[in-house]
Order: sequence, then C-alpha cells, then structure tokens
Amino acid sequence: MAPSLAPGLRAHLDQTVRDADTALALNSGDVTVLATPRLLAWAEEATCRALAPALDAGMTSVGVHVELDHLAPSPIGAHVRVEAELVGVEDRTLEFVVRAVHPADGREVARGRVVRSTVDRERFLVRAARPPRPRG
Repeated sequence: MAPSLAPGLRAHLDQTVRDADTALALNSGDVTVLATPRLLAWAEEATCRALAPALDAGMTSVGVHVELDHLAPSPIGAHVRVEAELVGVEDRTLEFVVRAVHPADGREVARGRVVRSTVDRERFLVRAARPPRPRG
C-alpha cells in the first residue's frame, strides 16, 4: 500500500442533474428527479478521484461496500456537489465518508459511507476473466 494513502484524502465533483440521471431514465423509479443509482455512481467517482494521486502505479481500487441515505430530491437542472473524504485505512481497506449537497443553499441531498479495497490491477483483471468454479 502506498504510504500516501492516509486519512484526510478528499475530492469532490460538481454535477448538474440531466434527463439521463433521473430515476425514470435509469428504471429505478418513475419520477424525473436524481436517481439513487446515479448518485451512488457520483459518490464512487469522488472516492476514486480522492485516491487517484495516491495509488502506486499498477494499483487500483474496487468498491466492496456502500451505505447511502438519499435524503432530498434533486430535479432536472439542479446542481449537486458530491464530496468524499478518506477517514479510515486498514491494510488494503479504505473507508470513505461521502456527502452530497445542493451548493446554492447547502441542503443535504445524501450522506453515507463507501468502502473500497486496493488491488493490483493486472492480477485483478486476470482473476476476473477466469470462468467461475462450480460449487459443491
């Protein structure tokens, strides 16, 4: 693990909700507001941005656990800021606190936790390409 992988790494991204980001478009509901799956994707993107400068060459991270409370709707055209902060490092396991807000008024859209694991990219892809072993 890279020595620079320490609590305190942060990143954010600013997004505007578009038609393709809605629950209706993503088949996760029938309303035209920000879909929880898209919000989760943005949260994971923020965690990856936080890690990018700190990972050793040949390493990447994969998501292993998520807890996300989607607290407020965001209509098409709304601006959303998604923030991630690394708060825990244990061996290869990295724990992030994530938060999303409407920057205009600071209203909280979501909050949660994302856990990622660092892996050797090449070894991970080789392993992922193997056919699954039969159980039993």
